[in-house]
Amino acid sequence: MRRIYSVLVENRAGVLCKVAGLFSRRAYNIESLAVGETDDPEVSCMTIVSSGSENTIEQIEKQLNKKLDVIKVKTFKESQSITRELMLVKVKYNKDNRKDVIEISQIMKADIVDMSKNQMILQICDTPERTKLLIKMLQSISIVEVARTGTLALTKCTDND
Repeated sequence: MRRIYSVLVENRAGVLCKVAGLFSRRAYNIESLAVGETDDPEVSCMTIVSSGSENTIEQIEKQLNKKLDVIKVKTFKESQSITRELMLVKVKYNKDNRKDVIEISQIMKADIVDMSKNQMILQICDTPERTKLLIKMLQSISIVEVARTGTLALTKCTDND
């Protein structure tokens, strides 16, 4: 089972290393990790996607809460959240498949952000599933390079917030 951990931490050197070390020491896999400042420059938000048994999920949350630099840990399922991932894809094209690349980018709502005579860079900001789908659709064309952020997530809005 997959879980998303939204971890508010103190924004200072070494905190990322401590959190990653927690996962490493216990052999927990990090599927995705994204870190950035919040609206308060003293606080960063780490969004970590991991999977495991129910017991593993609970243990990860308990261990994160024990860290001194950790301010708050929220754990939620993908169905309880809005997730986005940013991806840049550089593709090599020719005159025969140029239209295909443009059509795929339009269908997937990806933007062409750079272009040369035989290469294009597409940008997409969407769910992790749709970014994977874009890669799959572009595999018939020559993918040169891919850069992806980790998953970013917030819990869905409710009237109780």
